[in-house]
Amino acid sequence: MRLMSFRGTDGVASWGVVDGDAVRDLRARAPSLRDALAQGVSFDTTGTKSLKLADITFLPPITDPDKIICIGLNYLSHILEGGREPPTKPTIFTRWANTQVGHGEPMICPDVSETFDFEGELAVVIGKPCRHVSAVDGARVIAGYSCYNDGSVREWQRHSGQFTPGKNFPGTGGFGPWIVTPDEMGDLPAASLVTRLNGEEVQRAALDDLVFDVPALIAYCSTFTILEPGDVIITGTTGGVGAYRNPPLWMKAGDTVEVEITGIGVLRNPIAQESSVRRP
Repeated sequence: MRLMSFRGTDGVASWGVVDGDAVRDLRARAPSLRDALAQGVSFDTTGTKSLKLADITFLPPITDPDKIICIGLNYLSHILEGGREPPTKPTIFTRWANTQVGHGEPMICPDVSETFDFEGELAVVIGKPCRHVSAVDGARVIAGYSCYNDGSVREWQRHSGQFTPGKNFPGTGGFGPWIVTPDEMGDLPAASLVTRLNGEEVQRAALDDLVFDVPALIAYCSTFTILEPGDVIITGTTGGVGAYRNPPLWMKAGDTVEVEITGIGVLRNPIAQESSVRRP
């Protein structure tokens, strides 16, 4: 099953179940997908309205997560390209919900930077409230998986040892196009992640290259915080980021970036300049 959030032609935010080239609108059952997960509502689409995907605006699958927990330095290839040693514990930083955009919407290159970098990642969405979940039991609290582009403003990321400023400029996180439930995802470690910039492949990895796999991340995060339905764990990026290329390769206005993960699909976002979209 594929679950998504969207804005219809009437301008109203909604959510539903993807059905081929359409989405079945389930807003009557809960105000948002996050609420639906928390309330355990039915995803049965019998008798629901169908809207063409071509006619709606994609929103981030979870528009209002309580927490977005980001994992840094979690692919061996990315650790090695940066000349680092593998961490003994997950490297954690956070992203805010109002920095995200949905599939097809512009990611925003800040006017104060020329170092806007791509980071294709797997996002894990929590489906049940949980605390102190063991790695063995991690799978039982997962609602599903999605694609993420954790766009990074590199010089702001490196102002100190804290990554947060460079990860929270408005419109820098692409999330979507939908959430795929675990029963349809298949063998997660065997899945591949590919990032393309203007059609050229810039990142590729199998998900078994993760230093800390998804169950381990859920166990670690659920120890220091209560994970709530709709919380998002972004699991890290692989090697090939623009910052470590010679010369560096940055995203800029007019570009198109894609993140594709086996079993999920393609998250595609154009890049726009902040000054061209800034509103008073």
